Amino acid sequence: MRSSGSPRAGRRRTAIRTAAAALSLATAAAVLAGCASADTSTDSSSSSGSAFKPAAQKDGSKITVWADSTRLPSVQAYQKSHPDVPMEIVTYDGGADGSTYLQSKVQLFDRTGSGWPDVVFGSPTDMTWASEPTKPGAQPFAAPLDDKLVPKSTLDGFAKGSLAPCQFNGHTYCVRNDIAQVVLWYNKSLMDKWGYEVPTTWEQYEALGKRIAKEHPGYLVGSVGDTNSHESYFWSGQCPAFSLVKPDTLRSDLKDEKCVRMATLLDELISAKAVTTKGFFSQGFAKDSGGKVAMAYGPSWYGQYLFKTAFKTPAKQIAVASPLTWEGETTVSTGNVGGGVWMVSSHSANLKASTDLATWLTTSDENQASAPTYPAYTKAAEAWLANPVNSDYFANDVSKPFQEAADEVWTGWSNTKFSDATAWSSIVLPALTSGKSLVETLPAWQGEISNQAKAEGYQVVDE
Repeated sequence: MRSSGSPRAGRRRTAIRTAAAALSLATAAAVLAGCASADTSTDSSSSSGSAFKPAAQKDGSKITVWADSTRLPSVQAYQKSHPDVPMEIVTYDGGADGSTYLQSKVQLFDRTGSGWPDVVFGSPTDMTWASEPTKPGAQPFAAPLDDKLVPKSTLDGFAKGSLAPCQFNGHTYCVRNDIAQVVLWYNKSLMDKWGYEVPTTWEQYEALGKRIAKEHPGYLVGSVGDTNSHESYFWSGQCPAFSLVKPDTLRSDLKDEKCVRMATLLDELISAKAVTTKGFFSQGFAKDSGGKVAMAYGPSWYGQYLFKTAFKTPAKQIAVASPLTWEGETTVSTGNVGGGVWMVSSHSANLKASTDLATWLTTSDENQASAPTYPAYTKAAEAWLANPVNSDYFANDVSKPFQEAADEVWTGWSNTKFSDATAWSSIVLPALTSGKSLVETLPAWQGEISNQAKAEGYQVVDE
């Protein structure tokens, strides 16, 4: 999720970890599926033009794996089913909540010349530094997986755009574990009882939200109060708040019409008391208002971790619809609120075993069918959807809206060296709490994004 080890997860990540611990995460011991055919020759020449120089390879050498607690059972399942692969497994935070632990450790290992883990779970934000040298003369931590490590056919099997956070300077430096494509959630029982039709456009969503607020006071169609709410709404609306036009140049233009129209729509719904400025995951919300959420625009994990676990909504009430479009527009785009990645270290002395592990974790049905969140690999996602654990709770078949949305995540919202949640949390949420509108807060939000970007060495353009 961005990630289920993601610095953009905030309070949502805490909720997921708590919920995931309560679920049964199957650990099937099965033969390796979708293995990579790694060519670990130390010849630096490559048809891809990469300057990647693998370390001296030692077949059968131990690989060290760093994983977060949510992914730990999957790594353990691989170890159990592959006893011939020597492994050391280390649990760490996986880049959660903006942690720079991994980056700091890699910088230390680069200085000392040893200690790098072979395989690491992290957030897409980690790739902004892992694909570049941490110091002059150093090799980037992440190995270019498209350079004779993972077959192109395998990389092509991931959902459209899902590997975009892994791709830098023409190479792919990670494989995506999961995605959190944004969809429209709704309480089918309430909608049927009230005789309302599920909206398909943003304009219909706004109109229905106002109607619900008027006819059923206290009921809600969304929230902008969580640390990642902007990723559901503004990312889905193609607002260029975080668009890298070059590796070192960020376009952040909240004056753009697409940003303003989304802010205006939300202001209307906030004013009507249809969208709350309180976070879905804020203290006391589930108890006080969880049963009054008629609709919610949010990620694919909302079903299990918001409605089922946090709100405790009974089964067969919550349903899913495809992402919304604007009237008159044919292109569908949506946001993404999570999604972790697996990296293979360029320093690994056993690239074959390391690559096989990363590939199995992300593409195999054995692992992904029982994963806690929606797999980025298309065929594994089909197995995930076929697992009753991931579908029986809902009032409709989630397969079509999930699969469609997985290919509709807008790639114009980029991963940067800083978390996109910080400015939203520090500037926008306090402004909303004090009664200011989103539209009038856009300049301050952009200013804080610009300040953070410049502090990280980016050039910033606003048009």
